Amino acid sequence: MVEPVLVDQVARQHVLSALALGTGIVGEAPDREVFEERFDRHFPSLFRLFHDLYGARDDWLDQLTELVVESARTWAERPADLKALDAQREDNSGWFQANSMLGGVCYVDRYAEDLAGVRSRIPYFKELGLTYLHLMPLFLAPEPHSDGGYAVSSYRDVNPRLGTMAQLRDLAAELRANGISLVVDFIFNHTSDEHEWARRAAAGDPAFSDYYWIYPDRSMPDAFEQTVREIFPDDHPGSFVEMPDGRWVWATFHTFQWDLNYSNPDVFRAMAAEMLFLANQGVDILRMDAVAFIWKQLGTPCENLPEAHTLLQAFNAVCRLAAPSLLFKSEAIVHPDEVARYIDPAECQLSYNPLQMALIWEALATRDVSLLSLALERRHNIPAGTSWVNYVRSHDDIGWTFADEDAAELGINAFDHRRFLNSFYVSRFPGSFARGVPFQDNPRTGDCRISGTTASLCGLEGGTATAVNRILLAHSVAFSTGGIPLLYLGDEVGQLNDYQYALEDGHGTDSRWVHRPHYPAADYARRTDPDTPAGAVYAGLRRMISVRSATPELAGTRLLGFATNSPGVLGYQRPGDGTLILALANFSDGPQEVSAATLSGFTPDAVDILAGTAVRLDAGIVLQPQQFVWLRVTPRP
Repeated sequence: MVEPVLVDQVARQHVLSALALGTGIVGEAPDREVFEERFDRHFPSLFRLFHDLYGARDDWLDQLTELVVESARTWAERPADLKALDAQREDNSGWFQANSMLGGVCYVDRYAEDLAGVRSRIPYFKELGLTYLHLMPLFLAPEPHSDGGYAVSSYRDVNPRLGTMAQLRDLAAELRANGISLVVDFIFNHTSDEHEWARRAAAGDPAFSDYYWIYPDRSMPDAFEQTVREIFPDDHPGSFVEMPDGRWVWATFHTFQWDLNYSNPDVFRAMAAEMLFLANQGVDILRMDAVAFIWKQLGTPCENLPEAHTLLQAFNAVCRLAAPSLLFKSEAIVHPDEVARYIDPAECQLSYNPLQMALIWEALATRDVSLLSLALERRHNIPAGTSWVNYVRSHDDIGWTFADEDAAELGINAFDHRRFLNSFYVSRFPGSFARGVPFQDNPRTGDCRISGTTASLCGLEGGTATAVNRILLAHSVAFSTGGIPLLYLGDEVGQLNDYQYALEDGHGTDSRWVHRPHYPAADYARRTDPDTPAGAVYAGLRRMISVRSATPELAGTRLLGFATNSPGVLGYQRPGDGTLILALANFSDGPQEVSAATLSGFTPDAVDILAGTAVRLDAGIVLQPQQFVWLRVTPRP
């Protein structure tokens, strides 16, 4: 057996020889020297990861060489301003952990018609305080079978209804000039069945048939489906769909979304090239879609396999060579422990926080913070150099992804509790304030998820008097627990469900479109009037944004628990230099006291930084229903 170190040296020389033979691949000095330094630093990791994935193949070294050569070409082609950004962010790798960070997300067509419309809204983004803008999938996708843009038929072409790649590149530059990072989706688990690769596979091209999981009959699909769960039962049973020629292809999600076969290194190289192309258009962050599903292995659930992590780390290592300022954000709506495994500077530097999101809604329904408090204490802190992306609502459904073992520890039957939450948020529970819509309701398994805007789920649609308070309470957690707060644009002015979605072509069977309304112009026009729900929500959120950006204790993600001794009051601490922020939030429907004894670990004098007033802790604090406070306190010596 050849020693790994020796293989590494052989591989290194093989790759360097290929780079040397390709005249001008890495450009001239100083770009060449920069790439060579990064190669020396990162190639060992890339070698190890690639070898772990593909080392059993005879052609693995040639495949690795082609990958590095492509990375070098991409670096040589990278615009000068992006190379400068790379250098800047290599010197400040924690830039995204600042307390001034604020994210917004929207569909281009629904929020602003097209990319030109997005560009025209930059002044508003600055008014709001955005530093991060996620544009939902905007690449070429077939209509009506686009799954909201998640069925990509070309990663290098913008949907012509929205604009062009040149416009996206110009938008990225203008956003960057205004202090706003551009985020787009990298849909890399699957392509549309209309992608060129899929068309060639469907035509019988063996090279491209191996880009997907395609079988001549049901033997292998049946074997895989013994251990793989259904994701979209309303769309099709199982994980495979029949092709027109009688073959069967893996389609985890919709029938028209074919899963890529990453056991084939050609697929890895092809997708790495697409990723680097997007990086060179000025994209700062890629939302890595459906990371849990990207590796398949017979006899397993085909979710969260170790190779999925290896793949992500390998993609990350490629970026360190050719576009080192590019960051990954994982999208994994799975068990909280599995979500955490994707978060690492060498894998995904950012991650959605689906557990916190789901438990905010759970606490609003139950008026009990026990599950949320336990999750914050036990599952919030993540590795240095990483960050959560905290949100109340996204474009997607709400799934109840809390840990069953946490629920059991608190005496909660997880299955029954999820059924209660589903019932509560679709107005099937007496006294519910919510106006939600079920998504992918599966009577056989009892599984269901929830659609609805923040405002409708909080009761604003039903005219509930305390709806605005609930909206602000929910966001207060996302804004103060640590990480990048993310607003679904329109929620900051209390947009309601749009029940006309069912009349739109291709949307009628997907209830998630109920919470993806078109730009609520009337609500935005009222955002400066505090006597309207839109104005009250906007003013409350703007206050939180302003205070957060002026509060250094709220940078980063580190969080310490705090027992309020009240099941209705959430508490946690954000440590700073000598002081800390104590956040208290009353999820109950009645006044709640946090006693002087409970607060006795702090000196008596505190400041309510949201109200800008002094507070005495030695008298205890009474919180009104749905009231929250951020207190700057000093621990007793």
